[in-house]
Amino acid sequence: MIYRFTFSCEEGDPSFRRVFEADSDATFLELHEAILKSVGYPDDQMTSFFLCNEEWEKGQEVTLVEMDSNFEYDNMVMNETRLSDLIEEQGQRLIYIFDPMFERYFFGSLKEIKPGTMNGVECVESKGKAPKQLKSEDPLAGINSKGDDDFMFDDEFKDEYDLGDIDMEGFQDLSFDDGTMF
Repeated sequence: MIYRFTFSCEEGDPSFRRVFEADSDATFLELHEAILKSVGYPDDQMTSFFLCNEEWEKGQEVTLVEMDSNFEYDNMVMNETRLSDLIEEQGQRLIYIFDPMFERYFFGSLKEIKPGTMNGVECVESKGKAPKQLKSEDPLAGINSKGDDDFMFDDEFKDEYDLGDIDMEGFQDLSFDDGTMF
């Protein structure tokens, strides 16, 4: 059987869409590699697939590498799991997590099952520009690493408080250079 999947994303280019045809005996690893190739992402993240219900709630996970298994589901690894092992009916939903740090993903759906065979997985339609793979947000943004008294505060803090009212006395002695918190 040949599976026809469509993947889209809620962020970035609203016309973004990738359509793949895959042999039902292809592995999730082959689908993973085809997705990365179609969007130009390097293969350097701990990506994974999740099967989803009609409300996009996550179910079974298929990971890139073997992980500790969840009590509810068996541990399934992309290179050992064939698409036909988990996907059996048209309309099946899945998500592909491409940015695990911020849990950003592509929404996928099995649009068609047709008779035949093919080798692996192939991108048959590519529209729109994919979002950047990794968010450039720095989780430490706003923290002054210069070690001086010119503290940086985010705009929300500035709007809520008058920086002139903050008494900086007592803060200059705080140092974490020795590795201790207190």
